[in-house]
Amino acid sequence: MNKKLAIASDHAALDLKKELMKHLDDQGIEYVDYGTYTSDSCNYPDYAEKLCTEIYKGTHDMGILVCGTGIGMSMAANKCKGIRAALCSDTFSARFTRLRNDANVLCMGARTIGAGLACDIMDIFIKTEFEGGRHKTRVDMIMALEDKLSKNS
Repeated sequence: MNKKLAIASDHAALDLKKELMKHLDDQGIEYVDYGTYTSDSCNYPDYAEKLCTEIYKGTHDMGILVCGTGIGMSMAANKCKGIRAALCSDTFSARFTRLRNDANVLCMGARTIGAGLACDIMDIFIKTEFEGGRHKTRVDMIMALEDKLSKNS
């Protein structure tokens, strides 16, 4: 795999992030960890912003964000320019968000799925390629909303 990967979590998902990183290490997949590094209470939008900024800048191709439910991370990530974050709790959604939506950030919840399933979801997300074709038109339409809506404000 030659994709550049980033990962981050809040305090609620630190243990799951560690499991995901161990899984990546076992497969020889390189990544950069953008925190958090302790179980001290922290604000998930800070970590979503760190990771998504690096994806937008091109430092990384895709990212993995985990928090308690994955909902907060996905909401924060989708506020960042250039990000198509998908909250997934099953392998089917992980596959199709890459195939059809070219999602570049996977969000998951440490309180909603176990580590084994989270690793399976992450594997599928990382390994699945975007289909393109008619789906590219739709993704382009989604991304155009960022510029259109920011001009209207």
